[in-house]
Amino acid sequence: MEGILISRATGGSPDGHTYEYLRREVLAEADLKPLMPEFVRTCRDLGAFWSHVKPRFDRYEERRTYIRDAFAPVMDHLEGRNRAPGDAVVGDALVSFDAEGVHAVWTKALARRTADPEGAITVARTLLEAVCKHILDGLDISYASKDDLPKLYGAVATGLRLAPDQHRDVPIKAILGGAMHLVNGLGTLRNRFSDAHADDPPTDERPRVRPSPRHASLAVNAAGAVATFLVETYQERGKS
Repeated sequence: MEGILISRATGGSPDGHTYEYLRREVLAEADLKPLMPEFVRTCRDLGAFWSHVKPRFDRYEERRTYIRDAFAPVMDHLEGRNRAPGDAVVGDALVSFDAEGVHAVWTKALARRTADPEGAITVARTLLEAVCKHILDGLDISYASKDDLPKLYGAVATGLRLAPDQHRDVPIKAILGGAMHLVNGLGTLRNRFSDAHADDPPTDERPRVRPSPRHASLAVNAAGAVATFLVETYQERGKS
C-alpha cells in the first residue's frame, strides 16, 4: 500500500482497485487500524489521496518522505520492533481465557503503545478491569458498575486468596502487596496521562502532560503482567 501511494504521489498510475482492496483489509484488522496513517483512514480511493497530498508538497521527494514516515509505526509493528518479549506470553494467556473479550483489549493496547501512548494507557486500565470483572463473574461475586479498578482488583484478590492479609509468609505478602500497589499505580498513571481526562482544561498548577511511548509501554506491560497472573491463578483454582 505504501508503494501504491508513493507511486500516485510521484506521477505514477497505480491500480486504484488494489489500493481500495488493501485499505479495506487492513482497516478491518483491530491491531493495525490505529497504526495506519490518518490519510489511509480518510482517503477511500487514490483520487482522494491525490487531493490530500498534492497541495501539501510540491517536490516528489517531500511526498515520499511524508508517506514513508506516516507508515513507519505500522511497519515497525509488523516487523516486531515495538514488541516487548512478554507480549506473546500474555497474549496466549488471555486468548485462552476469553478469546472474544479480554484478548481483544490486549491486542488493542499493544497496537496503540507507540502510535497513541495516551490511548494505550487508557486501554491498559480497561484490560485489567475486563479481567477482574470476568473473574468476579466466574466466582459469582457481585460488583457495582461504578466500582473503580482498585476496588475490582481488591475483590478479585480476596476471592482468589491473593490479598496480602490472607498470607503469613513475608515474601508472598510482599509480592502480593506489590501487585496491589502496581494496580493502584496504573490508576494514578492513567488519571495523570490518559485521554480519559483530555477534556479537563490545563492550569498553571496542573499543566497538560503528554505521555511518551515508554510510559505507555510501562502501563501496558504492567497491566499485561498482572492480568496474566490473575488469569493463571483463576484457571489453576478451577482445576483444584
